[in-house]
Amino acid sequence: MKYFVESGLGIITAFCLYTFFSKVSFSLSQLFNFFSLVVIYFALTRGEIHGAFMGTVSGLIQDSFSLGVFGVSGLAKTIIGYIAGFISHRINVIPFIRNFFFIVIMISGETALSIFLYNFISSEYVSEIRPLIFFQPLSTAFLGSFIFLLLRKIKKSRS
Repeated sequence: MKYFVESGLGIITAFCLYTFFSKVSFSLSQLFNFFSLVVIYFALTRGEIHGAFMGTVSGLIQDSFSLGVFGVSGLAKTIIGYIAGFISHRINVIPFIRNFFFIVIMISGETALSIFLYNFISSEYVSEIRPLIFFQPLSTAFLGSFIFLLLRKIKKSRS
């Protein structure tokens, strides 16, 4: 039950941050991918199955914000959540620098997979790729690495 509450709070936090940044500036919502951070965090801490589940849920919520094909982000985040959980249990990605590069690789892979799936499923070409989408992996990884470090310190101080 504890895991469901934490997962729900993670998705609600990502939803609120995404909504807030969208209202402040649409560019800010393109610069940070909060839903992917939630997926990667739970994949790192709970494993590949929980990462895939969180990817499905958060991807479908993120798809509800977009005007594109429904389910593309859900499928991409599901795959990335599983891969992130699989890799993180075989390679130590906890140190800050490794965590940063791990998040960059995961979000870059998710972006590439989303574009590929959209082009594969839809007959339309992805014509509205904004330039900020290419900075998204770096900015999200930088923010995510600090957040993950902060969450680890909070958990360590509680125990």
